[in-house]
Formats: sequence, structure tokens, C-alpha cells
Amino acid sequence: MRVTVIGAGVTGLAVANALAERGVAVTLVERSQTLGGDAASWLAGGMLAPFCEGETAEEPVVRLGQRAAEWWESRVPDVVRHGTLVVAPARDAAELRRFAERTMRHVWLDETEIAALEPDLAGRFRRGLFFTEEAHLDPRQALAALAERLCSRGGEVVLGLDGTDHPPRGSVVDCRGFGARNALPDLRPVKGEMVLLRTRDVALARPVRLAHPRTPLYVVPRGDGLFMVGATMVEAADWRVTARGVASLLNAAYALHPAFAEAEVVETGAHLRPAFPDNLPRLRRHGRTLHVNGVFRHGFLLAPALAEMAARAVLDPNFVPEMMDEDHRERASA
Repeated sequence: MRVTVIGAGVTGLAVANALAERGVAVTLVERSQTLGGDAASWLAGGMLAPFCEGETAEEPVVRLGQRAAEWWESRVPDVVRHGTLVVAPARDAAELRRFAERTMRHVWLDETEIAALEPDLAGRFRRGLFFTEEAHLDPRQALAALAERLCSRGGEVVLGLDGTDHPPRGSVVDCRGFGARNALPDLRPVKGEMVLLRTRDVALARPVRLAHPRTPLYVVPRGDGLFMVGATMVEAADWRVTARGVASLLNAAYALHPAFAEAEVVETGAHLRPAFPDNLPRLRRHGRTLHVNGVFRHGFLLAPALAEMAARAVLDPNFVPEMMDEDHRERASA
């Protein structure tokens, strides 16, 4: 059986690997000349944090995301299982309590316990939440590892080719993110901006989230003094990195630790996250094409579960995945 997967972001790479693992001959087509060069996942935080995401996300995100760390750990190197720490300045203690009320599987920490967990944050926060079961990875390393794994299983990665302009080989799984907006008219863009900083004056062992009423922040350690700081969330369709967005991220980083004020700005970036009206992903059939889209801000968290659903849906026409649109469910059952 042959399948063409269009789009080499995290969803496309995960789907292609899930199919190859089932013995399917997969061709992965990406319009960018470089892997990840045109993907929102290239700028992602890489947090596998289903319980933290429950603060704002719907129940399926929390439930399906709990499979992510194990899936990634069995396929790519350097998945770090050190949990997630959530803190807030004393003036925003109510935000931390609200975060706790909306999430689960966390423990409260006092000032001493925070210092034991992250020594460089000693004395800066009175209370925190520790989500012990969560993990993180480096998105760029993970994308490269998935591409290598796909090729090792006989799959083919074709860069610099728009898969919608050429006859497909076999069935098609379209994972183009916001690039598929012409085929998915209810898809909308949610802009996210990020900053990559380098400093030797701060060391963190895990992602740290700063609960804030206006600017929620996360800082993800990448090793070698690098920290990804993200991310803004704006209902906009432009790709510009704005002064307001960068200033917002940097100000929040200073609030976490003042040493970030002297950090080197290594990179800034912005991309458009694909989202449906309810911010939940969809599997949607259009003829011979199966669309997998709408991961919003949960690409690395939800890609494993969506990939397994998509692979089963391609191989078994009678299988109706959980995230299949309701109208398609009704047609399949009929």
C-alpha cells in the first residue's frame, strides 16, 4: 500500500512514521526546501504537558496528550521527564490558585521546595505547582529524528515540492496546518511569537511556567545555555515578529529571573498555528484525502494520538477515529 503525506511539520512526520511502522510505503512531501522551514512546529516549545494544558484546553487534549511522552520516548532521543514547574509572583498568587483549580496531577511546593527543585529560583517565589509526570523535548531535534526514522523504514522525504500540485502516490493524508485553509474553510490562524535566549547565568532543569493575568509565559531549557521563551497568542494572520510581542516575552522572562535581562537574543520568530473554532483537532475525509489538522498550540502533545488514529483510518475504512468530524462519523456509520 502506498500513501502520500503532505506537510513535514510535527503532525505530518508523526503520521508518516505511524504508517511506515505498519508496513505502508510512505512518501512525505514538503514544499519547503528544508525540514521544518515552513512549519509552526519549528518554533514550538516542545512541552509534553497535558495536565498544565488543562488550565485552558478541553478534556480531549488532556486525555489524549497523556500518551505523548511515551510515544516520543520510544522514537526520538533526549526526551526529558523532569516535570513542569508553575510559579507566580506574590502579587499574582490568585493566578496560581486559579491554575491549580483548573488542573490536576500536581503538588504544591513552598519556597524551600522550589529552591530544592530549581536552585536558581531560590527566594524568588513563595509557592509553586509541580506537575511531576510531564516531559519536554527539543522540537528541532525531534523533527530531524522522525525524518531519519521514516527513511530507515523505507519511507521517502521529498523537500521543495508542493504535494497539492502533483499527482499523489496512493492515498493522501494532508497535514499542512494553516496551509490547508483553502480545503478547510473553518480553519483559522492563531499567531505565536517566540524568543530564543542564551545565558550562563540561569540554569533550569525543566520547563517553568509563570502564571500571570495578562502574559502567561513558559521558559524551556534547551541545553548549552539556551532557553526558548514563549509564546504570544494573537488572533492574527500575519507573520511579523512585533516589538510588542518580543517586549511582552522579555518582560515576563525578567519577572522569572532578572538575569534574563542580560541574555543574548539568539533568535526571534513567529508562525501561524492552525485552529478550528473550538481549538480541537479534526480528522476529515475529502474523497481520497484524509485531512489531519487543527492542533492549535498542542502539536507535539497531540501528534502521537492523531498519528495513530490517522494510520488506522487509512488502513481500515470502517474505523472512525475519535476526532473525526461528526458529519463524517454519521456517514461512516450509515
